[in-house]
Amino acid sequence: MADLLLERPVLLLFAVLAVGTALGAVRLRKVSLGPAAVLFTALALSAYDERLALPEVLGTFGLAVFAYAVGVTAGPSFFASLRTGLRPVTLVATTLVGLGVLTWGIGRLLGLSTGTVAGLYAGATTNTPALAAAVLRLDGSAEPTVAYGITYVGGVLVMLLAAASALSSGHRHPTDDDRATPPQVGNTTIEVTHDNVMQVGELTLTPHGRVIFSRYQEPGGEVRIAAGGTVLRPGDLALAIGPPQALAHVTKLLGRTSDQHLELDRTELDFRRIVLSRRRLFGRTVGELTLFERFGARATRVRRADQDLLATDDLVLQAGDRIRVAAPRGQMGRVAAYLGDSEHGTADINPLGLALGMALGLLLGAVPLPVPGLGTMELGQAAGPLLVGLVLGRVSRTGPVVWTLPHQAAETLTQVGLLLFLTYAGGRAGAAFVDALASPLGVELLVAGLVITAVHAAALLIVGRRVLQQAGPRLAGIMAGSQTQPAVLAHANESTGHDARVALGYALVYPVAMVVKILVVQVLTLL
Repeated sequence: MADLLLERPVLLLFAVLAVGTALGAVRLRKVSLGPAAVLFTALALSAYDERLALPEVLGTFGLAVFAYAVGVTAGPSFFASLRTGLRPVTLVATTLVGLGVLTWGIGRLLGLSTGTVAGLYAGATTNTPALAAAVLRLDGSAEPTVAYGITYVGGVLVMLLAAASALSSGHRHPTDDDRATPPQVGNTTIEVTHDNVMQVGELTLTPHGRVIFSRYQEPGGEVRIAAGGTVLRPGDLALAIGPPQALAHVTKLLGRTSDQHLELDRTELDFRRIVLSRRRLFGRTVGELTLFERFGARATRVRRADQDLLATDDLVLQAGDRIRVAAPRGQMGRVAAYLGDSEHGTADINPLGLALGMALGLLLGAVPLPVPGLGTMELGQAAGPLLVGLVLGRVSRTGPVVWTLPHQAAETLTQVGLLLFLTYAGGRAGAAFVDALASPLGVELLVAGLVITAVHAAALLIVGRRVLQQAGPRLAGIMAGSQTQPAVLAHANESTGHDARVALGYALVYPVAMVVKILVVQVLTLL
């Protein structure tokens, strides 16, 4: 069998992926190894026969694709987090840098090699791109992978327990954030009772967020789409969409909540979700669609992945977004044709933008950067594409070139890239992994990894609750994002019934955590 696999590397690749993903789907008390099971499968095969390894170019390709897809997807939220969530982001970044110093100190104390220290950091923080950066920096050395494999499981389990503690603390000692209603997009029909001189366009910005006025009805009249210049008078009904506190604010400003529901009157106006698949509209803002000017229509919400976003004029649209549109019944077909409304477009990877972005990322990763007192370092095939992806994801498009990827396509590229790298990395370190497990080094790494992860969890839990006063669900999401660990995220979601604050906390810090870990592990390889 080994000879058969040696002669057919593609067969070897898919055999490892098949066995690894099957093992990764096995759940014990709601916890699974996920993609990491592919790494352990590759480790086992290469321990059985060290010739069962895949070419390095395959691992490099997978890593670069993974990092770029993560960057493009996270770009908008990454830069937004620097403005709106500075304190949690600063906490995570500072903690991860501090963990780098702690890991270096433990390595010096135990006399560990540079590669082992880098792998210890990557495993204790369960970050595969950081492992990849270390492996590539050290010319394919097995040491980082060995340390990563020994410490990874402890890194998952300790952070799972910490996230559970954060959720429990939210129930036992609730903060104002715990008591607050998770942010949602809702709607309400307002009966205007106050004299009002402001146009609809002037009412959209409130102290609690933005609202959109979708339609209105004058006394005894038909329901119409609200234009920016519409002025609401006493007796009018208006349908407003936005966060609950913002809706309460405009309701108080204009009058009171009505028992009628304008959205249910579909006599003249209709609404539906339409898939954005027209390529020339990718990367445009909602305002640039000019739906009202073209069709007398109004976009109210955008469904992206599992999140509903308010369709404000400055919201940048991505391929595959599902736009909820209110329009005259006779115009709805034309609106759908204009936006595309094709599921096929949601899987288009946009080859030109992807290839150019990847090339720029790999070029950036190859640029030598001087580090005072330590020589030079390269960002490498992980950090380079990740950083370029973050910027291009934020830019969205440059002239005719669209940089963004449909969410489904980005998720697919992320998973495939990660699995390819894990298969390569495991195939290079099986024998060394077995030797380490059977030696005192294995025990030292296991204990060291648990200590590093415990310090990570404790810092986030103590500062997040006592200083930042974060809600339990939000802090659990921050912990998952800081650990860049999907298993912790899944546990927090299941435990809270998919509280929106979990996902928001995760999305807030995940990109920063990813970048910091990759940079820290590369500095560790220079020490």
